[in-house]
Amino acid sequence: MNDDQLLRYSRHILLDEIGIEGQQRLLDGHALVIGAGGLGSPALLYLGTAGVGTITVADHDTVDLTNLQRQIVHDMARIGMPKAESAARSIAAINPAARVRALTERADAARLDALVREADVVLDCSDNFATRHAVNRACAVHRKPLVAGAAIRFDGQISVYDVRDAASPCYACLFPEDSAFEEVRCSTMGVFAPLVGIIGSMQAAEALKLLAGIGPTLAGRLQMLDGRAMEWTEIRLARRADCPVCGPHRGPAG
Repeated sequence: MNDDQLLRYSRHILLDEIGIEGQQRLLDGHALVIGAGGLGSPALLYLGTAGVGTITVADHDTVDLTNLQRQIVHDMARIGMPKAESAARSIAAINPAARVRALTERADAARLDALVREADVVLDCSDNFATRHAVNRACAVHRKPLVAGAAIRFDGQISVYDVRDAASPCYACLFPEDSAFEEVRCSTMGVFAPLVGIIGSMQAAEALKLLAGIGPTLAGRLQMLDGRAMEWTEIRLARRADCPVCGPHRGPAG
């Protein structure tokens, strides 16, 4: 690290759990973020300011006035701009040394296969089950830790799905692909603005811990927040032996 980096990241370096070695691991790390909306906004900003060396962000959407109630990585001047590009500009304004690859595209299964393979950690900040399951499958195939968050109305949840641990479930263990979950969106249900900030910031925290190699993560634990009462509930998760994505009898990759 050069003098500027030692000064910029000094508050991390002062932490015994991180220190110079942990910060260097962040600088050498590569995070893939799917979605630059409400969850992706705080997650991307904290990954960038914390010194993650390479950040790939994929989002096919453009900035809209209705986004600005909660998507803090964007501003009025960016309305109509691709969200991925807007996020990259905001990160660069705080930390010019961060290498951000902005992809204005909806990542399908084939694209995710390539993107996840390159990353060290993946953050799912998307808003639909199809994308979440596609991201989860790619992470399971390439054995990459997945930090998944969700938020709607006043309810949020977060967990880490890390199939490198034989006991850790994948996203499909909890939400099977063949189950009929009702798709809910902020555009019709609403969302409490700070809620996405809380969950997205926690996603960044879990990703940074994974990259730096510190502390236990949320693998095997699902945390759920009731934003009305500000109460957390945690449930323990186990891998399903019959899971077609991460179970022992899953089909071959590809």
